[in-house]
Amino acid sequence: MSQEKVAVVTGSNKGIGFAIVEGLCKRFDGVIYLTSRDEDKGKAAAAKLKKRDSDNPHFHQLDVSDKESVIRFRDFIKQKHGGIDILINNAGVVAPLNNNYENCKTVIDINYGGILNAQEYLFPLLRDNARVLNISSNCGHLSNLRNMDWIKRLSKKDLSKTDIDDFVNWFLESVKKGTFKRSDFADGGTIPSYRVSKVALSALTMVQQKELEPRGISVNSIHPGLVSTDMTMHIGFLTPDEAAETPVDLVLDAPPSLKGKYIWYNGEIVDWFDYKSDRYFKVTSVGKQFLKDVLRLPAEMFFSPAMWVGVLTMILIIVITKIFE
Repeated sequence: MSQEKVAVVTGSNKGIGFAIVEGLCKRFDGVIYLTSRDEDKGKAAAAKLKKRDSDNPHFHQLDVSDKESVIRFRDFIKQKHGGIDILINNAGVVAPLNNNYENCKTVIDINYGGILNAQEYLFPLLRDNARVLNISSNCGHLSNLRNMDWIKRLSKKDLSKTDIDDFVNWFLESVKKGTFKRSDFADGGTIPSYRVSKVALSALTMVQQKELEPRGISVNSIHPGLVSTDMTMHIGFLTPDEAAETPVDLVLDAPPSLKGKYIWYNGEIVDWFDYKSDRYFKVTSVGKQFLKDVLRLPAEMFFSPAMWVGVLTMILIIVITKIFE
């Protein structure tokens, strides 16, 4: 069994996850695992980075929403390495425009359920003084909620997983029964399933920290910023490489005292409980950033058909979103 330090990044065949793995390859002295749900894409991503570093990263298939997949990965790591020193929970999906029950449940199952699976099966492998980073979003700040009952419950000092599960189930039941109220959320209730999944993730981070505190393990969550990736249709003020800098710094350089915090993309520690702040996600911010990105394009790209397809798509998204506010 290898005694080397081990770092694992979930959902890392592209985007922020891939950039985080690349950053770790440059700085982490140990074994790095790039994981993804799709085996072919994951192997291709790992091979791309291995051209620069013959030792890292290693690839292993991992679908965080599939318990059997998580168990297989757990068993592999346990047998080969015995434990994990760095775990970055990056895997996630964006919310579709259609907020029907099936779509909402899929988002919740992956973005929140995947973290629960990691907690159940991978946390037991965490070594003392390990570091865990949950990739959240500005959708994960408490200010995304307007329902005071849930704001108060999620702000409790004795917050538990049961409270968070109840919050998630309340939302899903409201969608299923047709009682969902957009007024319970900020920004007219846009992308509610994504907000719920990320608020739940951020809240769970604090619960996880309390449970792991005796072993010196740090657990934090981060809003990585609006990053230009496939998930955001390549709209963003940060490149994946830029967005990966703070996560890599947090798991490698942050002081041991930084625990259970919600962190902004620039490294700022943000008060997650400040529900009156304007940290919540605003759908218009995506449109504004898209406009900035378009205006920076070279002339030949500005007049390309592909670019205008993107423009019309973004306008359609904003219009549809506003119609259903």
